[in-house]
Amino acid sequence: MRFIATTKRTKLAFAVLFGFCVTSCTSTKEAVYFTNASEGLVRSLPEPEAIIQKNDILSISVSSLNPEASLIFNTPNVPSAAINVQGTQYWGYLVNSDGQIQFPVLGNVQAAGLTKKQFKDQLTKTLLDKKLLVDPIVSIRFLNFRVTVLGEVGHPQVVTVPSEKISILEALGMAGDMTIYAKRDNVLLIREDNNGQKLLKRLDLNTSEIFNSPYYFLKSNDIVYVEPNKSKLNSVSTSRQLLPLVLSGLSFLAVILTAIVK
Repeated sequence: MRFIATTKRTKLAFAVLFGFCVTSCTSTKEAVYFTNASEGLVRSLPEPEAIIQKNDILSISVSSLNPEASLIFNTPNVPSAAINVQGTQYWGYLVNSDGQIQFPVLGNVQAAGLTKKQFKDQLTKTLLDKKLLVDPIVSIRFLNFRVTVLGEVGHPQVVTVPSEKISILEALGMAGDMTIYAKRDNVLLIREDNNGQKLLKRLDLNTSEIFNSPYYFLKSNDIVYVEPNKSKLNSVSTSRQLLPLVLSGLSFLAVILTAIVK
């Protein structure tokens, strides 16, 4: 019994010592948001309006003074897509590889490259010009607005955004916030434009300047990657080096204690 208790105390001592060494390497300054922030109003840039891109899924509803005449425009035809948003399934129009949707009666309609308002105005004008409806009201929303948060966060995940508006801070919060080992001054934002080109932008969340950044609000399909800091990399490297030594030392100690007891 004395041998078992001694072994447990030895393991506990090693664990406490190792944990202390790892956590003491993390700077408090590196773990704090907005270190230069002061009280007062912060003017942030306006939220950028989302641009419709290829492979987006759009919910489009049309109403008018004649509900029966409007009905045909409220049933997505092929090719359409279903998507689950917070447990509810919605059907929408898939923007194909040509940047178009196939809309009832109107056929192929260009959508990619336009904002929701521009596309809404375009559909409304077309319905009026073709005299298909009187005083049509068109509503459009994204069904696949989502961002991905990866790296040193509590719960890396794809975040669905039904409201179509999310800041980088909200996205990080929904992913469980950055861990103590996160590199807050070098968060990587990956954004893809309508031509498939990738934009890489480094963001410093240690300063309040992030509120004035054009990248404060995220766009659909953005990827946020939080890098591990040196403390995390050193702790992983150190643990890999120390673990075999600790296990060997404990085994040797167990042999010595066993021989003493006998």
